[in-house]
Amino acid sequence: MGGSQAPIGVLALQGDVAEHRRMLESLGAPVVEIRQCKDVTGIAGLVIPGGESTVMDKLTRIFGLYAPLRDLIAQGMPVLGTCAGMIMLADRLDDAISGQQTLGGLDVTVKRNAFGSQKESFDVALNVDDIDGGPVDVSFIRAPIVTHVGAGVRVLATLPTGEVVACEGENILALAFHPEVTGDTRLHERFLDIVAREQFQADIHCES
Repeated sequence: MGGSQAPIGVLALQGDVAEHRRMLESLGAPVVEIRQCKDVTGIAGLVIPGGESTVMDKLTRIFGLYAPLRDLIAQGMPVLGTCAGMIMLADRLDDAISGQQTLGGLDVTVKRNAFGSQKESFDVALNVDDIDGGPVDVSFIRAPIVTHVGAGVRVLATLPTGEVVACEGENILALAFHPEVTGDTRLHERFLDIVAREQFQADIHCES
């Protein structure tokens, strides 16, 4: 696992922010919660947590974060997206609501809420490519799935029924599930390795 002196930003407008923060800090990574544009300056990578993707989309635009984050992702900033975070990183959605936008950056198509309502949530031990130590314990909570994978995107995990639930672009790790809920740190360690490799530092201009 790698590390970085520059902080990891966790998008903190909505969703399971605290769980990601605790896991990253347990691995020795400094963390800053991102609520407005000025919080983004200097971060080495970004985590987009689970939550409600439509609400997250609206709030990024209300708080002036949509354009800066989209630009930084396009520039190659390392990003980990879990559940709603995967939806936010997809270039395309199968079932977007009217007016819904994503930050994009990952050449995939995603279907939101592919497993139904909250009561259809489940935990599973999932085999993930390039993760040592056996299956990863994860939670699926109103989870999406990837329905199309574009060039340059690698599938890391599928369910036994074939649905793609984890994939990786050059600097993006997108997961349909929640490793931060079950406490397995290995995917966050993988993300921190990407951060350490890329040595990215966000430099943006915020509108006053």
